[in-house]
Amino acid sequence: MFYNQTKDTVLKELKSSRHTGLTNKEARLRLEKQGPNEIQKDPPTPIWKIFIHSFKEPLVIILLLAILLSVISGVYDLSSNGDLKHAMSSFYEAIAILILILINSGLSVWQTVSARKSLDSLKKMNDHQVSVFRDGDWEKISANLLVPGDIIGVKMGDFIEADVRWFKVSELQVLESHLTGESDPINKTIEALSEDTDLGDRTNMGYSGSTVTNGNGYAVVVATGMDTELGKIAGLLNDTPDSKTPIEKTVNELTRKLMYVAGGVVLFTLVTGSLKIWLTTGTFSFTSFTAILSTAIALAVAAIPDALPAVLSIVLTIGATVLTKSKGLIKSLNSVETLGSTTFIASDKTGTLTKNEMTVTRFFANGVDFEVEGRGYDPLGDITLKTEVDSARQFIIASILNNEANVSKNPNGKYVPFGNPTDVALVVLGLKAGLERQDLLNRKAEVDYDILKVFPFDSTRKMMSVVIKSGTEFKILAKGAPDVLLNKSATGTDRDLFEEKITEFAQDALRTLAVGERVITEEQALNAPMEELEQNIMLLGLAGIIDPPREEVRQSVEKLHNADINVVMITGDHAKTAAAIATKLGIISNDGAQVMEGKQIDKLTDDELFNKVEDIRVYARVSPEHKQRIVNQLQRHGEVVAMTGDGVNDAPALRAADIGVAMGINGTDVTKDSADLILLDDKFTTIEHSVEAGRTIFTNIKNFMRHELTTNVAEVLSLMLGLLFITHDIGNVSSNTPTLTALMVLWVNMISDALPSFALGYDVPESDIMSEPPRDTHKSILADGMLRRIIVRGITMGAVVFVAFILAAKSGMRVEEAQTVAFLTLVFGQLWNVFDARSSKTLFHRSPFSNPKLIMAVTFSALSSILVTIAPFFNEVMGTARLNGKLYLAVIFLPAVPLFMISGIKALLLKKNRIK
Repeated sequence: MFYNQTKDTVLKELKSSRHTGLTNKEARLRLEKQGPNEIQKDPPTPIWKIFIHSFKEPLVIILLLAILLSVISGVYDLSSNGDLKHAMSSFYEAIAILILILINSGLSVWQTVSARKSLDSLKKMNDHQVSVFRDGDWEKISANLLVPGDIIGVKMGDFIEADVRWFKVSELQVLESHLTGESDPINKTIEALSEDTDLGDRTNMGYSGSTVTNGNGYAVVVATGMDTELGKIAGLLNDTPDSKTPIEKTVNELTRKLMYVAGGVVLFTLVTGSLKIWLTTGTFSFTSFTAILSTAIALAVAAIPDALPAVLSIVLTIGATVLTKSKGLIKSLNSVETLGSTTFIASDKTGTLTKNEMTVTRFFANGVDFEVEGRGYDPLGDITLKTEVDSARQFIIASILNNEANVSKNPNGKYVPFGNPTDVALVVLGLKAGLERQDLLNRKAEVDYDILKVFPFDSTRKMMSVVIKSGTEFKILAKGAPDVLLNKSATGTDRDLFEEKITEFAQDALRTLAVGERVITEEQALNAPMEELEQNIMLLGLAGIIDPPREEVRQSVEKLHNADINVVMITGDHAKTAAAIATKLGIISNDGAQVMEGKQIDKLTDDELFNKVEDIRVYARVSPEHKQRIVNQLQRHGEVVAMTGDGVNDAPALRAADIGVAMGINGTDVTKDSADLILLDDKFTTIEHSVEAGRTIFTNIKNFMRHELTTNVAEVLSLMLGLLFITHDIGNVSSNTPTLTALMVLWVNMISDALPSFALGYDVPESDIMSEPPRDTHKSILADGMLRRIIVRGITMGAVVFVAFILAAKSGMRVEEAQTVAFLTLVFGQLWNVFDARSSKTLFHRSPFSNPKLIMAVTFSALSSILVTIAPFFNEVMGTARLNGKLYLAVIFLPAVPLFMISGIKALLLKKNRIK
């Protein structure tokens, strides 16, 4: 506890010297012992583990079993029967299924590596250098090389890269909102404090991740890395488990059911096929059993959407790419869709809903109210009542002389602040009035100004003052809390008027600052103590300062409300300020709405908070623990919660939320590591765009599922019908011949089916999805008539495929030709179906040409599927055969007939219902 020790004791305990610092040799030894000054994170999952993990998916397990059955069948045919052709067919099946599995695993690895590269690039932007005193000389080193005992120096604008104990300060102010949530900078001191001093009141300490807003100072490093206060909070994140995303839950539930279906179908096939052989031949052998295996393997492949993992990865990757263009970096593919399911967005105020740019919007001086245009640090904007500004000149001069902040243009032409945010706001006000501090001090004004003494802001005094020489006059200029300056005001100050204005400004949620002056003698200016000088002050006016809301946020909030998404503001600010900002942003309808403060949350049990949390839209004066409790209780209601933040104190809540959103510019590394989405521009509107992208992604996934499962039903049905109803040889086709081979089913699933499914990921929404409520994550993806639609279309398509196979067999075609007819009938059936699947209504509700990528994918799938029936290599491997021209036309266009009929009937029914 270095804060309760004197600075000399601290230096002695750390075996350091303020005169020479550590030696470089000693620093290296300490670095080896202590480790780098970094926040430890869970080591990234090795690539090989990600690759292996993909093999644990239920659908992949079924495919692995299919590989095993194919290999067993091939080995048996080769060793026992010498049937090379059938054996090679089985081996081809095993190889094709293995390639499919490897493609899916490769996609998982590729996305993980891509996300890591993006995050690493983001972190390089945040590498900092620090000034350190070693071997009696100052030098610049990387912040991660700091060790306890190092002497560091900081100035305005610097980051504090470790926990430190100050031993020399000059008007030093530090912003510690990332730890405390407080937006006001803390004045730093060097005296020892009592042992029971809370973290936020330890004014002689500096903490890693803080920013110097004013002055300068020297300190000794007392803790680095995980030993810092920031590191301790980061360590707590390990106790917060990650939760599964809605799409993970949905897909896991679906794949679990499909696994049971696939297992049941395979078992049914083996039993039924064996019984069929027994009844038709009166004998049973392993040789005859291998014939059934071909159908069983084909059914295993047909019963599950083989392309589901691959298509999901690609569709989600498309969504992640879209988000990146909108300045959103998604770390987990599944989190893309989670955004679309979000029902509550809990947002930090400062820097997300507001600009984090304190601005003077009103001031009262010389009995006149002034409105100030413009927002932020750019000194553009008029002051209303321009003709009266001269009457406020002394107020503005006092505001900028009693001030050590500054703004300057960077190479990009953007104005960058230096110093206390409140002081910066006054500097910008001066520039808008054509007054600049340096011009006044450099004798470029009508009156010469010299600053003789500075009495820095003190949290006890709640004011700052300077002694100046103004021409031949001597004055003390003061600014600070209005109540403090009123208590120190001179006789003649209209207290009632100022108190009325203070109340008026507060009702507008303006942070109010009073400015005053006192004319003094030269003797007083040179020799009088501060306590004597800061009395009998004549108030010059009041400044009303606010952190302005981002202009675009209100529109985003309105759009989210229309989408039935609740926006909650969580801030460390006062309740009145929070309510006023929330009203301006449209989060609440008026500033009389209920605002819950942290102290109220402390008095509530979890169950009591649970009963209130869905109705509260503004939380003020909250701590990190409060944020996490709010998230947890919303989740108990079944809400899908997105939580935004930038400070390390937000990290536990971000990890607990369904979707953690971190600021990419102002966010700490710990926060970014805890988040699922990083806003590269720190804008709330990016969250709104991300929600819309997430909803679009889920719609496209649903369309893919509709298309894929319809094809699976058709494949299974066509094979099952052959197994059950072909009880004797038909022409050249044996009763044990499956309607489709396993490789044909694989081709349909991975080429003619999957490629158009990938293209569905580029579809734009069918309607305004931001006018619809969030999807119910507890509902099955097959709900709302989707399962019925899949079954009706799947049965129709499967029946058409089976009938095509029977007609081909009865016409005397060879086995390969009959199976090819069935294969192409299925291919073109599902290619027509993809245009129907992309609409929640019917085939006729969307233009087939609105997605050019889909047209290209369908064309490629059609041509390549015909090619595999012509090319000798594929004839050998897949068991396909060349057909004549009339048959090709038949299998291309006839499968469309029943689909158009079903869509036509549905369109008529929808029209009839609308008329009613």
